[in-house]
Amino acid sequence: MNAPMRRAVIATAAVSMALSLAACGKAGGDKKDAAASGDTKSIGLLLPENASSTRYESFDRPFIEAKVKALCADCKVLYNNAEGSAAKQKQQFDTLIAQGVKVIVLDAFDATSTQGWVKEAADKGVKVVAYDRLATGPVAAYASFDNEKVGELQGQALLDALGPQASDDNIVMINGDDADPNAGQFKAGAHKVLDGKVKKVVYEQSGEWKPTVAGQKIGAAITQLGKDGFQGVYSANDGMAGAIITQLQGAGIKVPVGGQDAGLDAVQRIVNGDQAYTIYKAYKPLADSAAELAVDLLQGKDVKTVATASVDSATDKGIPAKLLDPKVVTKANIQDTVIADGLYKVSDICTADYAAACAAAGLK
Repeated sequence: MNAPMRRAVIATAAVSMALSLAACGKAGGDKKDAAASGDTKSIGLLLPENASSTRYESFDRPFIEAKVKALCADCKVLYNNAEGSAAKQKQQFDTLIAQGVKVIVLDAFDATSTQGWVKEAADKGVKVVAYDRLATGPVAAYASFDNEKVGELQGQALLDALGPQASDDNIVMINGDDADPNAGQFKAGAHKVLDGKVKKVVYEQSGEWKPTVAGQKIGAAITQLGKDGFQGVYSANDGMAGAIITQLQGAGIKVPVGGQDAGLDAVQRIVNGDQAYTIYKAYKPLADSAAELAVDLLQGKDVKTVATASVDSATDKGIPAKLLDPKVVTKANIQDTVIADGLYKVSDICTADYAAACAAAGLK
């Protein structure tokens, strides 16, 4: 090969290599740019657990997914459940951020642990909607119920169940997990109503939102106080109430027990006379509100058209919030609450085991 030809071949090879390198650099740049721009059509949804309450898989998730789809036809929801693990939820949160999601609806398993996560997300332009319980850190919006009012309703419902002699009655309180800010608000609301209206709270412990723990705690209360040492039990939720009632029945004790969440099994216990009341926090309006806030944030709209209130967390103040009103459910108003709202059909509640109790309660 002569010298001119060799120079031409070398030049051609150099141009080809330069073009190849440029193409590689462009491809890498596109990938980086895509990650930086984020997934503008996806909303992350992280729910806390599925063991002590069936509500998250049965109601919250499908309602949120449906509302997001109704508001944004080409949006999708990327869902994960922490299954009762704060560490697992943190991994799920980090994965969503790595995927480029720009809005995350977070029902924190441990709301006190989220400050660092939420701040890191905010620094990267990821907005967090705190759902049901108020996560720490700079959340963009919050959707929940007035949780202190929930506790007040629980306390009043227990007083009503005790009747006119309530001032002479001692009660046991099995509260929620101390790490959950909602549990503290429920407890504060209940004490606001009960203190001074009952004789004494003779035993008070955390049931940690775990039925097994609640069952153990009420067992300890029975051992400590005796079968006649208390006349009513406040349980922070229905899952724990079920375990408490089982223990009481095993010990031959019949006293009013209330809960929260309006779970189907709790409503059946109310019909049957085993549980005095529950608190119905309508899942669909709550889920719809969270979906509306998330889509508005995704689309750059002002969330205050939905979030008409504001709340303070342990770390931040003036968080835009949508707060809904809870309702007490007793045997007398099942038809007008959970059935009228379409949460359950009469046939869901009145299975064969509860047919006679339903007939006596006038459910049809």
